[in-house]
Amino acid sequence: MRLLIVGTLNGQLSTATKMAMAKGAKVTHTETVEQAIETLRSGRGADLLMVDVRCDIAAMIASLAAEHICVPVVACGVDTDARAAVNAIRAGAKEYIPLPPDAELIAAVLAAVADDGHSFIFKDPKMAEMIRLADQVAPSDASILITGESGTGKEVMARYLHRKSLRRDKPFISVNCAAIPENLLESELFGHEKGAFTGAVARRIGKFEEADGGTLLLDEISEMDLRLQAKLLRAIQEREIDRVGGKAPVKVNIRILATSNRDLQGDARSGRFREDLFYRLNVVNLKLPPLRERPADILALTEHFAERYARANGVAAKPVSLEARRFLTRHNWTGNVRELENTMHRAVLLSTGPEIDVEAIRLPDGSQYDNAAPAFGVAQKAAAAADAATRTFVGRTVSEVEQDLILKTLDHCLGNRTHAANILGISIRTLRNKLKEYTEAGASVPMPGGEARASYG
Repeated sequence: MRLLIVGTLNGQLSTATKMAMAKGAKVTHTETVEQAIETLRSGRGADLLMVDVRCDIAAMIASLAAEHICVPVVACGVDTDARAAVNAIRAGAKEYIPLPPDAELIAAVLAAVADDGHSFIFKDPKMAEMIRLADQVAPSDASILITGESGTGKEVMARYLHRKSLRRDKPFISVNCAAIPENLLESELFGHEKGAFTGAVARRIGKFEEADGGTLLLDEISEMDLRLQAKLLRAIQEREIDRVGGKAPVKVNIRILATSNRDLQGDARSGRFREDLFYRLNVVNLKLPPLRERPADILALTEHFAERYARANGVAAKPVSLEARRFLTRHNWTGNVRELENTMHRAVLLSTGPEIDVEAIRLPDGSQYDNAAPAFGVAQKAAAAADAATRTFVGRTVSEVEQDLILKTLDHCLGNRTHAANILGISIRTLRNKLKEYTEAGASVPMPGGEARASYG
């Protein structure tokens, strides 16, 4: 986790910096917004900016956008300055951290932004076999494609491979190809020269050069458009890149890892993904099994999350009852580890007895899971639901039915866009465009974690 602190480094902000470093963050500091922008341009990148609320955050975010630099911003300031906090969020800051700082809040923000809060916990033989294969190929420089359903831990596996590689002391740089708009991704990956486009006021180093000597993770690479795939293929083959607007190639020494929750080989055969790029990436394939196929991991992760969220919420740690364990291992876990984590977080908060029992295992809206019903009852419910759905379609337009299906699927996935897109069989970019359309029309769209709001984000 690379953290760039922007502002005068004294007093409470200095304390927040020390807390971040204690949580494992690699901290860089600049006093002004201009110095911060120059640091990012130069290739000394960051996963998160923590900016003093007294700085011109609106101007900073505008500069980042103009220069195609994608990095989240968190504002911080004295907790009595409510107006400044509101202005910072309106300007585009992802979060506001009140000062004096709280160590757990700092840790939570770092974990949420960097996705470093997920330990690699496993006991199941299927995952143990996968780890043995990962250990075998990690020291090489071979490109590795990590596949599996959303929430199975693909990025965690990528970080594990880097830690076990000969490049462990060099940078690990991750780029989410689905989260960055298509028109910004090329600059994000390859950088740009001054004057390459409107807003390019100086040379900017991209993620390929940031990762020089280390590992570059291309997360959800299946969402990259075909034009950019051609440029990526050349970069992997030649180990050199061309900055946007550049006149000379730049040599890079990196190891490529990529992830996808889709059938990338099938996409290559159908022309939705370059076949030559697929084979360049797929030297070794690590296919992570879904959680429902790893019952021993369900129990191991259950204990881990129960202890973790008891500690995070300042409550006494409780054992998970035998009946709850049986219940959890029978559940399908379509959201995989992410769904289990959210479930156990709720269970810790809702448990009232000496153990975490079945009564505490609930859906985000507080209702109980229904996976303990007998098979006959499930079949009856499915038939009734299908009949009701068929009758519901009559008199409705195709677009209305499509919107209903997309929003219900998203709600089922607790707001997880990637998993919902996978279930629906559409790209994450198509899903985001649909959701933007719905929110602009005033529809309530589920957000990650199960909440809903009528604005697109």
